Amino acid sequence: MSRVEVSHVSPHGIWVLADDHEHFLPYADFPWFRQATVGELFHVIEPSPGHLYWPDLDVDLTIASIEHPEDYPLVSRV
Repeated sequence: MSRVEVSHVSPHGIWVLADDHEHFLPYADFPWFRQATVGELFHVIEPSPGHLYWPDLDVDLTIASIEHPEDYPLVSRV
């Protein structure tokens, strides 16, 4: 497993450091993090290369979806 960590939290989103690259996850594109506690945000693991998981939030993301959120639109079905 490589090193992954949340490096900063702001009113606009979070920054994640993975494989020596920092990625910004704005709440507009990643709304699951908006109401999360700091402890929930900071508990992130990389179970496989390029795959990030927040177990307390049950959120799975790939680096590709972080770098290109427009290719992974959010779809809600009621």
